Amino acid sequence: MNNHKLFYKDPYQKTFETKILKQLQDKKGDFYIILEETAFYPTGGGQPHDIGTLNGIKVLTVEELDGEIRHYTERTLPDSDDKVVGVIDWERRFDYMQQHTGQHILSAAFAQLYDISTVGFHLGKDIVTIDLNISELTEEMISKAEKLANDIIIENRPIVTKWIEYDDLVNYPIRKTPSVKENIRLVIIDEFDYNGCGGTHPNATGEVGAIKVLNWERQRKKIRLYFVCGNRVMTQFDQKQKVIVELTGLLNRPEGELSESVKRLLENVKKLDKELLESNEKILQYEANELLAKSVIKNDTVKIIESFSDRPIQELQKLAKMIADREKRALIFLLSENDNRFQLVCGRGATNKMDMRTLMQESLSLIDGKGGGNKTLAQGGGTASLTKEEFIRNVTNIIAKQIKSEEYTTLD
Repeated sequence: MNNHKLFYKDPYQKTFETKILKQLQDKKGDFYIILEETAFYPTGGGQPHDIGTLNGIKVLTVEELDGEIRHYTERTLPDSDDKVVGVIDWERRFDYMQQHTGQHILSAAFAQLYDISTVGFHLGKDIVTIDLNISELTEEMISKAEKLANDIIIENRPIVTKWIEYDDLVNYPIRKTPSVKENIRLVIIDEFDYNGCGGTHPNATGEVGAIKVLNWERQRKKIRLYFVCGNRVMTQFDQKQKVIVELTGLLNRPEGELSESVKRLLENVKKLDKELLESNEKILQYEANELLAKSVIKNDTVKIIESFSDRPIQELQKLAKMIADREKRALIFLLSENDNRFQLVCGRGATNKMDMRTLMQESLSLIDGKGGGNKTLAQGGGTASLTKEEFIRNVTNIIAKQIKSEEYTTLD
């Protein structure tokens, strides 16, 4: 017995009464119930499952496995329950009916107008997508397909379902050949679309309400179309209207001028960002000059070791490069403590021969850190397990040992 046939009799059925055949637990320990008949739709065909209750116990998910419809519940029903009353979450069911049928209509519109087939479908909680078998699509094409789809909805054409065998397919202008070979459920939108489908659908297209395409993008030589149907159209409208009202207040401009106002605002922000970047560059240049002015010169090495707080490592890198460009003999070690972590940058001028990779590795070993770079500039970071003063003192000793060693002079 196919205990899913009850569902196919009436997708509008909100409640039903039946018997419990068995209650079990799966390998994960989750409870599920097998019923004699059911009106709950199991996940399949691109459509999510129904939810609801069985004798007041929440049905969390519904799956079809090995010919059985499993109703996973938050707990088992009492053993004394002989009869069970099922209640479908109608708001969720009807929403999915609108979205799924809207997909049929929109896909059929693209097929009829442009001979473009739908090769993918996803019914999400908020947005529906279809993947069209084409690599380029214009706004005009989408607009025409959307209009045709909504015209079909307004005409309130009947939607009927019938069970047929595979050999009977030749009698219908099927949009897509079904993957199954027997017991095919055909969903027919009168004189518009004929498609094999096991999902939930209303009795007429008018119940879909409306279809609105929201966006589209290219996905692996296909076009992915984002859209909503029915009550979701109003939800999208409400969300966008709230944003528009807020923007008109913030920008002090009417709705029709929002686009130009935002463009001017973005241009100003871009200009300010450029000016800020130029100002920061000048500040870093002054800072590089100040650090050079107070540097220590010994053994033809201009040594700069400095610590900071809350400086991004990108800024330390820029500062080290500026100093190295100004002073070819420079040996630079910069440290910043950010949120109990040390960020390190070390660099050298063109005539200094010390390997910055070696200096960075030995410095990071003091704080169990990680980093990388090359022999002229390296960076890294680790936990601030020492104070800045202790860490700088240890790094100074490392540098002193390397300066005394002649090994680094043969690296270049």
